[in-house]
Amino acid sequence: MSDAGKGYKSLTQSISKSLHTMRADLPEVMQAFNDLGRAASKDGALERKTKELIALALGVAARCDGCIGFHVQALVKLGATKAEVEETLAMAVYMGGGPSLMYSANALAAFEEMSQA
Repeated sequence: MSDAGKGYKSLTQSISKSLHTMRADLPEVMQAFNDLGRAASKDGALERKTKELIALALGVAARCDGCIGFHVQALVKLGATKAEVEETLAMAVYMGGGPSLMYSANALAAFEEMSQA
């Protein structure tokens, strides 16, 4: 596992702790980012789960372990199935080739880890 090292739960907890510091030091920036995320991910023409699947594919393409962790966490809470995640990862691999394949393996590991909770 790339930056996830000990696992995606641990990675997201560590990032959340650092983000807490950023919220304290840069409240306007962090509030604006949170507002953007909330506006972009709310149900509309696409439901939130579909938007989270898109975000997961983009996280894979960007090779961002933190993104993978947080979006998988959201997908598990939204009831995404392993098949939905795998089909999303297939599209990420199709569009991103070998590097996306490697990070798709990480994303699948994250989904399996977070689904066990």
